[in-house]
Parts: sequence; C-alpha cells; structure tokens
Amino acid sequence: MVFQNPIALPLSIKENVLFGPRYWGMDKVSLHELCERILKRVGLWEEVKDRLHRSAQELSGGQKQRLALARVLALEPEILLLDEPCSSLDPDSTQRIEVLLKDLAQEKAVIMVTHNIDQAHRLADRVILMREGKVIEKP
Repeated sequence: MVFQNPIALPLSIKENVLFGPRYWGMDKVSLHELCERILKRVGLWEEVKDRLHRSAQELSGGQKQRLALARVLALEPEILLLDEPCSSLDPDSTQRIEVLLKDLAQEKAVIMVTHNIDQAHRLADRVILMREGKVIEKP
C-alpha cells in the first residue's frame, strides 16, 4: 500500500528500502543488491546512490513517493494498492510515477484511487467511477 502523502520512515534511504526484507529475514548478503536494483527500478538510484546512509527525510516529496514505492516493491508484492499516489506532487514527479506505474502494471495488478479522471484514463485498463461509496459507472 502506498499512501497519498509520501511516507519516509525516520531511517536512512537504504534502510527505508530494506525495512520489509529485514523484517521478513531476507538473506543479508543480497540486501545491498536488492536496494540498488529497487532504487534503479523506481528511478531514484542516480539521485541517491552517494547518500544512501543519509536520512530519507531529506528527500523531496516526489523522491519520498518513489521511495515509498521502492519500500513496497522490495517485498515483491503481486498487487499494488495506491491511494492518490500523485496528488501532492509536481508535474515532473507525477510523470515519473505514472511511467513507473504503467511499467509495473505489465507484471502486477495495480489498484489505484485517484480524483484525477484524466490520470485514471492514462494509466488504467479499467476505470470504475464511484460517488459516496457507490459505483456509478463501470465498463
């Protein structure tokens, strides 16, 4: 689950990515490789590779949202649940997230809530419109 407001745990950038795998007891030898692979996947590696041990709180909003996605992807989920993942981001960060989500949708189920109907149509195979908790339009 990735929330509307980017959440960076009060840890280093690297430890944010590895939080789940460490919790689940993943082999420690492969953790650095996993961190690099996942950060590359979300387009953060080049931006943070020289400061992996610095606080994730120093990242911009768009970087924090990609870090939140990285933290989830490190666990290799089958389904991604996203609540307004681009709502508070600048256009460049929004575009980066959208490109990433289109790519991820090729291999995972992605369920996203958004108030941006244009974004929904750009990203989704299927859009369901709801109002006050009731489905009012679906394919």
